[in-house]
Amino acid sequence: MPASPRPPKIRLIVLFGGRSAEHEVSCVSAASVLGAVDPARYDVVPVGITAEGRWVLDAAAARALAEGGTRSLPSALTAEGPELDPLPTVVPASGAEQVVVLPLLHGPMGEDGTMQGLLELAGVPYVGTGVLGSALAMDKGKAKEVLGAAGLPQAAYLVRRDVEVDDALPKEVDKELGWPVFVKPANLGSSVGITKVVEPGALYEAVELALTYDEWVVIEEAVVGRELECGVLGYTHFEASVVGEILPKREFYDFEDKYGADSADLAVPADLPEVVAEECRRLAVAAARAIRAEGMARVDFFFEEQGRGLLVNEVNTIPGFTPVSMFPRLWEAAGLPYDQLVDRLVPLALERHARRTGRVGRRRQPGTS
Repeated sequence: MPASPRPPKIRLIVLFGGRSAEHEVSCVSAASVLGAVDPARYDVVPVGITAEGRWVLDAAAARALAEGGTRSLPSALTAEGPELDPLPTVVPASGAEQVVVLPLLHGPMGEDGTMQGLLELAGVPYVGTGVLGSALAMDKGKAKEVLGAAGLPQAAYLVRRDVEVDDALPKEVDKELGWPVFVKPANLGSSVGITKVVEPGALYEAVELALTYDEWVVIEEAVVGRELECGVLGYTHFEASVVGEILPKREFYDFEDKYGADSADLAVPADLPEVVAEECRRLAVAAARAIRAEGMARVDFFFEEQGRGLLVNEVNTIPGFTPVSMFPRLWEAAGLPYDQLVDRLVPLALERHARRTGRVGRRRQPGTS
């Protein structure tokens, strides 16, 4: 009996790099993904976006993939190569194979709804959250407002735009939050631009640093507790991974602790009572729904064991895919290995695209009855 023909390959465009301060992290994520995807199922096209915003084909990575192997892939892609036009790159030609875009762009100009808007206009399926959810999750101030409106527990915070540190701000922080506090740019990730402030005199310098990255600044109370994370997958139906714990080696979980040579330890699964782990998974799904996350998300928590319990910190709609990142490790512990994550995410992207385009097609046209 002849073997069944293989289904046609899906053209998977992996977008990486980008114009944000998290460019290098994205390049490492992309190299990890390219090394794990099944070349029998996907025609992978690695497309980098330079720090200046130019779209390029990563020629070295493309050549390694075309030769049928991933051993020669670098540990981080370079976003260097022949320049491309963005829209023709992601829009399939007539009769071409099915195209899905996998954005691995962390931070502004990639994770904040801008790239998602471009892909919506191009009419191409893409992995992950749509425009609204991406924008909300990226803006920590607005995300906290939405999570609070959904009744989810959080730490106390203040949000200010182009704030000036005069006598009033330290007094307000002292009254509303107490010391210490964390000062961070609202629209960034990977702990870039974050400062722990232990006394009023250091507030000005911390705010100035945050303002170099964004015009909006978030000031949060410093929570003394454990740092937990939970992965979420799904579109209309969500499932949560096991719960993991960050064990920082520095004063707090900063950029070096996330990606440096001596990075923080990750406990997967976290040593928690099952009732706490189950509540964490429930809150992770609730937070993802509140933000309108789709496809994938990682929800971060603080856990005050002797205080308020679980507090939602933030929702990350494009979690890191580096070899040391928590998101793939959480799912591997839940029974979904790294190399199968893409196989789960691509069908979710196609389902979302089919639902949205089908709904657009059903809309009543002007002048029709």
